[in-house]
Amino acid sequence: MFDLNAEACAAQAQALGGPTVARGRHADVRDLASLQTAMVEAAEHFGRIDVVIANAGIDTMAPMATLDPAAFERVIDVNLTGVWRTFRAALPYVEQQQGYLLAVSSMAAFVHSPLQASYTASKAGVWALCDSVRLELRHLGVGVGSAHPTFFTTPLMDDVVADPAGRMLWGGNDKGLWKMVPLSTVVTGIVAGIERRAELIVVPKTLTPTAKAPGIFRPIIERLGFRGARIAQAIELASSTGWNDSQALHRHDSGSAHNELEKITSSRTSIPKPSPRNKP
Repeated sequence: MFDLNAEACAAQAQALGGPTVARGRHADVRDLASLQTAMVEAAEHFGRIDVVIANAGIDTMAPMATLDPAAFERVIDVNLTGVWRTFRAALPYVEQQQGYLLAVSSMAAFVHSPLQASYTASKAGVWALCDSVRLELRHLGVGVGSAHPTFFTTPLMDDVVADPAGRMLWGGNDKGLWKMVPLSTVVTGIVAGIERRAELIVVPKTLTPTAKAPGIFRPIIERLGFRGARIAQAIELASSTGWNDSQALHRHDSGSAHNELEKITSSRTSIPKPSPRNKP
């Protein structure tokens, strides 16, 4: 596991079973050299790398008209370009095993909410990036997928719920259209997707039609989910820095709000090789 917070990452790795099962180290998805060094060390420690999950993500909660441009650019750099850098650093090792690259996107790739243009653009970009890279790597036997969970509990979502603008927009995410799903549901769905080398993982599965036909479902969701003056009221509550709470701003500014974490899976986890019919 790679994270900006080396201490927390090492503690998480230890909790998962220690160095024979998991190992944590510092890496920054905004720095390709940092990721390349981390991949080298991971490959040397475990002997090989079969699966890499690009999971780093941050957010803002403010409209385009008032958001600090640097905050917008930071989200794109972490959420989108960070995935590209992670895949680039991982490819030499994953290619050797005909393994699998997974990027954690979001249902925000298909349903585009107000006050989160940086986030929705980055997540839609991740979806498109995965589609392009999949074609580039198909002849090498490397699988590429994108995961699209709906709302679930993370440090990032804690900040969204705590922010006045986020609370106005999403209503606390505890009921209705925007209700969060259990973390276990997301984990189970993503693990199952990795095991079958899925191109698209949607959690929960009931949202698959929305992901497959966003042009049909998005207008309906927008009409039902953002009624009346809610968007205008959320804009009034938003801060130009992207977050009303200074601690939330620091977490997203430093990239640590949504566990800026990359995961790799070594030879101790088996994934199916591509079948002959999937090779060109």
